[in-house]
Amino acid sequence: MKTLRNLSIFACLFLLVFIPLSAEAVPPPSPADGNYLALDGVDDHAVLDFETFGLLIPKDAEAFTFEAWIYPTTLPKKIDAVILSQQVRLYFRNLGPDGGFRLIGGAHLARAVGIAEMASGFLELSLNQWNHVAFQGGKGHKTRVIVNGSERVSKGGQGITLADDISHAEHPQDFTIGGFGKKIQSGIHGDHFWGHFSGYIDEVRISKVARYDAKKRNGFFTTLTKFKNDAKTVALWHFDEPSGTRKFSDTSGNAYHLIGKNGAKTDGEFAAVEAEGKLATIWGRLKR
Repeated sequence: MKTLRNLSIFACLFLLVFIPLSAEAVPPPSPADGNYLALDGVDDHAVLDFETFGLLIPKDAEAFTFEAWIYPTTLPKKIDAVILSQQVRLYFRNLGPDGGFRLIGGAHLARAVGIAEMASGFLELSLNQWNHVAFQGGKGHKTRVIVNGSERVSKGGQGITLADDISHAEHPQDFTIGGFGKKIQSGIHGDHFWGHFSGYIDEVRISKVARYDAKKRNGFFTTLTKFKNDAKTVALWHFDEPSGTRKFSDTSGNAYHLIGKNGAKTDGEFAAVEAEGKLATIWGRLKR
């Protein structure tokens, strides 16, 4: 009888605690450990004010990489969900019931005549899992969109120098992660809107170098660890502040400290506390 009672207790714990928590309440652990930025997809975002911080990549930079770990959860139709945006914009869209989800990268580039935005194509992206995403430009007049080690290369014939004036852009000049605080009609995608990212973002790094090269065996990001600072790092946000924090420190030493708007905050720690609390409560009831 004692053995059957113990089995019943463990069965109840499994059904009442672990299944519900794994399905809904517990956020996914970050590939880099620690906390991450949580966004609701409505109007949450993090921002660097343009008047204070200006552009992150200097106009004389010969290369760049914008990258992050992202965990998208939902995406409404006709919304281009913004991951990050300023000189470079990373976003993804829903292509319909059978079309899947695609990451798209673009950059405001300095041209011989005027200023243009060049998009480098897209790659498939998965919901409800962590994805390493990046957009970079470098030698050979090429830009690359990268998702989990796969790449799409665009060969441009007019150089990849980032523009030092993006005042013509249809979106704010601030550097933002997760959106702009409101939906904005997209002039380059017809009936689509620039909208907000729903899910989790971690390890956002901006660099003055093209970090990944498919021709090199170890060129792509393959290990699940935190990004590191080096001489080419412009900004790096780990989002490891305590859960609920709405100011996010730049660890590069360049003091590009982000401010969370409309509820954007760090998350991750509460999951273990919530699970422990539920477990203790149910265990106490079963022992009575």
